[in-house]
Amino acid sequence: MTTFVDRVELHVAAGNGGHGCASVHREKFKPLGGPDGGNGGRGGDVILTVDQSVTTLLDYHHSPHRKATNGKPGEGGNRSGKDGQDLVLPVPDGTVVLDRQGNVLADMVGHGTSYVAAQGGRGGLGNAALASARRKAPGFALLGVPGDLQDIVLELKTVADVALVGYPSAGKSSLISVLSAAKPKIADYPFTTLVPNLGVVTAGSTVYTIADVPGLIPGASQGKGLGLEFLRHVERCSVLVHVLDTATLESDRDPLSDLDIIEAELREYGGLDNRPRIVVLNKIDVPDGKDLAEMVRPDLEARGYRVFEVSAVAHMGLKELSFGLAELVGKARAAKPKEEATRIVIRPKAVDDAGFTVVREEDGLYRVRGEKPERWVRQTDFSNDEAVGYLADRLNRLGVEDQLMKAGARSGDGVAIGPEDNAVVFDWEPTVMAGAEMLGRRGEDHRFEEPRPAAQRRRDKQAERDEATQEFDDFEPF
Repeated sequence: MTTFVDRVELHVAAGNGGHGCASVHREKFKPLGGPDGGNGGRGGDVILTVDQSVTTLLDYHHSPHRKATNGKPGEGGNRSGKDGQDLVLPVPDGTVVLDRQGNVLADMVGHGTSYVAAQGGRGGLGNAALASARRKAPGFALLGVPGDLQDIVLELKTVADVALVGYPSAGKSSLISVLSAAKPKIADYPFTTLVPNLGVVTAGSTVYTIADVPGLIPGASQGKGLGLEFLRHVERCSVLVHVLDTATLESDRDPLSDLDIIEAELREYGGLDNRPRIVVLNKIDVPDGKDLAEMVRPDLEARGYRVFEVSAVAHMGLKELSFGLAELVGKARAAKPKEEATRIVIRPKAVDDAGFTVVREEDGLYRVRGEKPERWVRQTDFSNDEAVGYLADRLNRLGVEDQLMKAGARSGDGVAIGPEDNAVVFDWEPTVMAGAEMLGRRGEDHRFEEPRPAAQRRRDKQAERDEATQEFDDFEPF
């Protein structure tokens, strides 16, 4: 059963915004008390957050579809809908977020680092928010905007100070098991290690992490063996340790040729030339291994490598190795720029988002693209004539009709607002009659201008009383 996953494709969906409410306040003696429809709630975001307690992407491998909750619709009585709850997805430290084309969207290193993978849709305005001096009783409300849908790829790159690299069965797992408290699987056959193992080593006052990368073979940088699957885990390590087997049973192998092959694969993978390296000659507890280590050590030192002779089984040379690694890790940490605490960066959109483009396509269709026009179309209830008329007024004020005329559009030409896969297409008319204009000015209800029967009766009775009082005042006794 798979217990370690370092690459998954995740399908995330943010919550949709709630619809606005079209409602009219009603109470005794006030049958038309004005619009009181509330706004819809905002849809929830999908947020990736680094959590130190998470070490694998296994949960997302089994459940790759994640969705935040939708915003609630508005209600009458000026009650706004509840906002959708954000969906927070914990990911391991060192996770890289990519799109499906391989472009890096976020490199998440450091506890608490967050990235909004999908943004929730905004809620629609109720008719109370749409009311104005000219539009006293809107008979419509705006729809909520759908949330973002994103397909992203998560890749885990292990965050460790030291990486152990070498051929399969070179003794890397045994070495990490005796240097730290890690308990990797150990056996005497190739590719025993199928997942990177992490261990914590304490050497004096220095504490560092060490990673056991699964065995590399010739062609690993092109995907042979487990190469490409785990070479990415070496990228973040500060120190590389070549673990060379001095007691191999294969006649065509020796420590120097193993080193050359692994170095060639690291160069082919790229980006690792500036990492300090040391060489560990393992299995010196075997008599032939000890002799071979003494033979190749001068050649390795002549190449500039610092060499340690160890035996993971017999616990020989481990203290010198752990303190030697601590020294290199300390130098690497001192050379790094000081890391600042993770800050929440807010990048507000430009206030002026009214930009749009009008392009005439080959088939004669005029396509309108822009944040505002596309959002307005998504928020319009096309079953409501008054809402369609309101959309036409907004587009006209934005200048869409003027740009269509300049682009050569004529009455009856097809116009699409939005992308090709999700556009609203209609036959354009320079003067849009939505039908609501027949009732009067768009967005107004003539019933508010007419006297209400009860109020008229009160005024008639008051006029009769005033007339009777005036007659009494004009009466003169004989």
